[in-house]
Amino acid sequence: FFFSRFLVEENGKNEREVACFIKAPAIALKKLKCKVVNDTSSLVVDDSEELVSNVISIECSDCEKTIPFPINIAIPFTSCFRGNYREIMVKMTDVNFQSNYLTPVSLERYQGNHKETFAEVKIHQLGVFSVLSCLKKEAFTVPKVGLSQKLSADSRISFCYQPETFSSPAPMQLEIQPIEPSLVLTLKAKHDMYHSVVSTSALVYVQHPSAQPFNSSVTVTLPCPPNPEKKRQGEEAEHVRAISATVKRVATAYHPRAMSASVRKNGENLSDTLKLLGHRNKEEGWKVFDDVIIQNARNGLVSFELNEHLESFVVIRLSFLLENTYLILFAEALEEALCSTMANVILYRKREDPRKIVVLLSASKELTCELQNLHEEGYFGPPEPTQQFPLREGEQIHFRFRGNIFASENGKDFGEMYRLIFHSQRKPRLELQIKEVDEFGNHSSPHYKGTAVFYKIAKEMITKKWEQALPYGEYQYQSPLCKSALTLPKQEKLINRPRSSKRMSSDSSEALWDNLLYWLAEELAEDNTSLLALCLPVRRSLVQLVRLKCPDNLTHQIYELLCCWEKTLPRSADKQQLLSRYLRKSGRSDLSEELRFKWQNKVFT
Repeated sequence: FFFSRFLVEENGKNEREVACFIKAPAIALKKLKCKVVNDTSSLVVDDSEELVSNVISIECSDCEKTIPFPINIAIPFTSCFRGNYREIMVKMTDVNFQSNYLTPVSLERYQGNHKETFAEVKIHQLGVFSVLSCLKKEAFTVPKVGLSQKLSADSRISFCYQPETFSSPAPMQLEIQPIEPSLVLTLKAKHDMYHSVVSTSALVYVQHPSAQPFNSSVTVTLPCPPNPEKKRQGEEAEHVRAISATVKRVATAYHPRAMSASVRKNGENLSDTLKLLGHRNKEEGWKVFDDVIIQNARNGLVSFELNEHLESFVVIRLSFLLENTYLILFAEALEEALCSTMANVILYRKREDPRKIVVLLSASKELTCELQNLHEEGYFGPPEPTQQFPLREGEQIHFRFRGNIFASENGKDFGEMYRLIFHSQRKPRLELQIKEVDEFGNHSSPHYKGTAVFYKIAKEMITKKWEQALPYGEYQYQSPLCKSALTLPKQEKLINRPRSSKRMSSDSSEALWDNLLYWLAEELAEDNTSLLALCLPVRRSLVQLVRLKCPDNLTHQIYELLCCWEKTLPRSADKQQLLSRYLRKSGRSDLSEELRFKWQNKVFT
């Protein structure tokens, strides 16, 4: 057996990256083909999964040859955060979209002299492979004698099965989806009807393959953070009780009748309500189990007894009662929010070359860091990042350009539709070149103008095909998700005329006039004269264009403006007399007289 490294070229770059390593007999290695198929990544992830690698397709180039399975493959991956509730798995998907999950035998290997993260698995068939961050599965079997099981992901969560709960050994599989307090606060901020929600437990998913009925109840214990207001008032009550005890002792010595006085305990009337929500199956939907009594335990733990199997459940702590209809709406909104991430589209331009742009999807919580990285690469706005919007793992953003700007990924094919696929732990981005559609368009502006229009493609809209072609005319009935206005500075075109067509000055007065204009520009620039202070009858857009053409040289700016003004004059106009008048109007009578003298006496400067 030999390890072979399979390399692929990155899009638009000359660099090559490692797609995977394959350990197999030398004869088999020659027949294997490996390629990166990231365009299909929407098809290989489910809602609770996060893609952390390229999507790799491994095929055999000779169908008649058989591969001596099993063979080992190692796929490089980058996982930003995992935590106790998640684990790294390799997902194998066949041509019919049937998937198997493989547990890596190793997550590290040496690449040269340094250690890198690779998910190495033993495979028995070829297909499409991806490395995912998944919710950790807790598997155990409940024997007839019962079981008390604490979960490795969170030891505070436990299930206690009494003897004879099941008639025969019953395998169980559990997944724990933690719920961040910030997510609950976000939902409460959006909807006032959820104001009474204090906190929630983790969302628990349970698989019970044998489907045996419960002969006795199962005790479930899990954390559900207490009401911070109640905790604060409880501490105040303890303080009041301590003071009241001291007062009683002193009062007893002088006023025995004070023994009958009582001090009201703050917080006694403050009580939370705990509700269990769950569903027996996805078809039934969420239900509130009012008959289940939930008890507070120590350190923010709650416990209750289940008499039937629930596929998923969550405990909600309320500061006051909420109608069951609103509780169900909250559970549905919570489940949807857990599958989504708030994201932004960033479209920035290269400062040195405005024709080069980068478009990327960024999770909103990482936006500041992402913008800093782009600045270090030389990319800046405008436009600014779009407003944030929710995206699920594997959902797509399609975009195209409208107006007088279009784009190309390879510098040749302009005007196409482009796609970004969202994965929370990857950074989907495209580097494009933009160009004007009509070089004579936007004639009254120093910029060409266009708009990038973005459309959201939900998971349900993505067809299950391995060839993911981009549609072109399917967006006319769909409202855009967002838009970004885009401009491209105009550039002066240098026209190389044949020698016979070049304008040759037969009159030395033209050369003298051009010489005087440049002299005048130098004189005005020395005094740091503003372009608008010249009082020339030119459009403000022309002044802006001159500033863009010569951003760092005031002399050239004034000279260009004078030349542009001269071109607007009829042939019969007295250029010197008009310009002298504008100079006097600008408060430069000295230059007006000197210009008249030099022009009349044919004085070259």
